[in-house]
This record gives sequence, structure tokens and C-alpha cells, in this order.
Amino acid sequence: MGAIVLFDGVCNFCNSSVNFVIEHDREGYFKFAPLQSEEGRKLADSTGLISKTPGAGGDGSRPVDSMVLVENNKAFTRSTAALRIVRRLGFPWSLLYGFIVVPRAIRDYFYDLFAHYRYRLFGKKEECMLPTPEVRGRFLT
Repeated sequence: MGAIVLFDGVCNFCNSSVNFVIEHDREGYFKFAPLQSEEGRKLADSTGLISKTPGAGGDGSRPVDSMVLVENNKAFTRSTAALRIVRRLGFPWSLLYGFIVVPRAIRDYFYDLFAHYRYRLFGKKEECMLPTPEVRGRFLT
């Protein structure tokens, strides 16, 4: 059936990552939706991610603002989402899945550190990316 990747649609690095996945996903397994889109917000909300993500909110929650993988009715976030995605991209990228043996707390520490600086390092768009006509069918609308 496939999986859905939710991503930060205004992040230049995230958009490049989506393009990379599209290019290397030979089977067309992944579909995509920006977290800022109506479809992306609905999916994030339906998985309960907004309330489960620890953060600075008064109730300990914060909105999800980085990559999320929804696969088999389960949501995966942060480093686990990234590793599960590369696992499906074939050799040599699938070799990166070996990092799953690193404890999640350690993986997520480095993921969060990178995510914190991604706008400074790669920039940010004012609006979500618009998919090209060739890949538009891979995006949820």
C-alpha cells in the first residue's frame, strides 16, 4: 500500500530530502504531504503526534515540525522515520538503516541538533514547495 512522508514544506533541506526520496524510490512506495498543508495537518492530528511530541507547550506538547513517516497505520518520527525511509531506497542508501541499532535517544539527540539549525544552514522558503507536474501524483492534496 505504501507510506506517507510528512515534511516541513518551507524547509529547504526537507524539500531537498523529499526530492532525493522521490528520485531513489524506484517503486513509488512513498507519498508526501507538507505538514503545513491541510492534508498534512489532518494526518498529523489523526495519528496523535501533536499531543505525543514532548516540547515546550504548557502541557508538554508541541506541534511536529520535522519529518514524520506514517506506515501501516503507525507514525514514526525523527531519526526512526528517516532510517525507515532510507531502508526502502535500495542499495547503497538502505545500508544506513544499520544505524537503527544505535539507541534512539542518541540518534534523536543528533537528529534534533541538526533539525534545530536546518533553517540557518539551508534556509527557509516563504511558502511550501510546489511539486512539478511529473511528481504531482506522489503528493497528497
